[in-house]
Amino acid sequence: MDPRTSAQDVMRCDLCETTVVQMYCDTCLVTLCKACVGEHMISDESKKHEVVSFKLRKSTPLYPGCKSHVKERCEMYCNQCDIPVCVNCLESNQHLGHGLSKILRVLNEKKDTVSKEKIELNETIYPTYQDIASDVQNRMSQLEKEYGDLSTAITKHGEDWHREIDKLVQKLKAEVDEMKNTHLQTLQKHLDEINKTMADIKDEINSLETAIDANDISKLFCVTSNVHVYRNLPPRIMLSLPKFSPGKSGEEELSRLFGTVSSSSSTLDKHGKSMKTTQKSPEAGSSPPVKQLIDEPETVTAIDTWYRSLYNVACLSDEEIWTSGYDITMKLYSINQRSVLKSITTKSGKWPTDIAVTKSGDLVYTDYNDRTVNIVKNEKIEEVIRLQNWRPRGVCSTSSGDLLVIIYSNDKKQTKVVRYSGSTEKQTIEFDDKGNPLYSPGTRYITENWNLDICVSDNKAKAVVVVNQAGKLRFRYMYTGETPAPKNKPFNPRGITTDSQSHILTADYKNDCVHIIDQDGLFLRYIQCGLSDPWGLCVDTNDNLFVALRYINKITKIKYLQ
Repeated sequence: MDPRTSAQDVMRCDLCETTVVQMYCDTCLVTLCKACVGEHMISDESKKHEVVSFKLRKSTPLYPGCKSHVKERCEMYCNQCDIPVCVNCLESNQHLGHGLSKILRVLNEKKDTVSKEKIELNETIYPTYQDIASDVQNRMSQLEKEYGDLSTAITKHGEDWHREIDKLVQKLKAEVDEMKNTHLQTLQKHLDEINKTMADIKDEINSLETAIDANDISKLFCVTSNVHVYRNLPPRIMLSLPKFSPGKSGEEELSRLFGTVSSSSSTLDKHGKSMKTTQKSPEAGSSPPVKQLIDEPETVTAIDTWYRSLYNVACLSDEEIWTSGYDITMKLYSINQRSVLKSITTKSGKWPTDIAVTKSGDLVYTDYNDRTVNIVKNEKIEEVIRLQNWRPRGVCSTSSGDLLVIIYSNDKKQTKVVRYSGSTEKQTIEFDDKGNPLYSPGTRYITENWNLDICVSDNKAKAVVVVNQAGKLRFRYMYTGETPAPKNKPFNPRGITTDSQSHILTADYKNDCVHIIDQDGLFLRYIQCGLSDPWGLCVDTNDNLFVALRYINKITKIKYLQ
């Protein structure tokens, strides 16, 4: 019978199966009519039957059966053994001296715990999972859009290339046609001169034939031949034909010129979502608050270094920092001990231009004079990249393990950012959408933000240039003077770093301060803290800022976030 089109039948007694149910045995979990109650009570006299009104069914606790005494029910609970026990268990002295509780009390406590967990699952955890699922679906939709935009951008770039290639082909073909016409005109003019001479020779032949045929001696003696002129044959014009020298058209070369798609990554953020709660107390599973800038940044410690000029600092851990300056030695300092733990001398004997620390904790440095990027593993230097017509400056290690390197052309007229995976070039960032250079030759330092933006301090342009992971310009931050800098001098950025809040921090060398801007280029504040000639910057995992002070050769540790 289809339950959707028929009335629901009433419940019947489990024994007689005819009379409407009125009672319920909480012990045996069976439904009964009043007439069958007596029969059920004597059906198994070993049990204590708890028969109640059907409306009160399951209101009587069902005591657990004893594992040691099969027919007994447990009414007590041994707290020490953490098991239910029956009267026979207690009489056997197995639990002598153990703390006992009435099983109903244990049941009520367990019911309270389970009820709270049910409430938490129902009101907190499940809705939170619903929000997470909704968020993932939204992000999937956003991902479809963003990847679609990326594909569209690649397609558009390809169409631009096709147009430019068509224009270039037409230009070259026009040049070839012009050269061909010039050569044809030259040869035509030469041919016209030859044809005229040939006509003159024909006339000469006819004149000589007429003189000969006339048999007139006096006329024959008067004939003057120009044959000596015609013996000088016309010169042969030698044409040098143009040649087409095609550029490299291999896949690797085309990929380098056309552009590349940077690698993607996915990570798990354990604090990406917090539990929903209807409570207002701070311990109710709420997420940690976003760190706020403190009103007065404070200097935590200062470390003396021994360089002629101190330029760079890079965090190895919260306790150790690498430093470099106008010296061929890079030094690892203990922050707490304020002493040198390790020294590494450059392979070339020239001072390093910039330093960085990889995800695996290896030191990386650029050597401008030697045209190399090097990595230090187990105190041994390995050359990773050697440039030919370029020189490296700033370097940083990315979240994906790639290296971003700022490189200059030999004539110092071009600057670009190159992404390397090992020694393989993966991406080149040099121009904006209009074909204008993104960076000036004064570009020095580079870092990657938490949102994967690439941030560069361009001191010659007096700007911080930020592009997204694909190399598309997001914004340029330039000091405009709305908030006067400490010395009110032109913005002169040097070292650059980012923190866990995606703030961008850059050292303003001329103004003895550090600018803090948000990930969209909005100025937030300055950090001063008695800084003098700040240059290199880095931030540790606790968002403590380390500043390399160039001329007084100190590393200053500053707390600026709550």
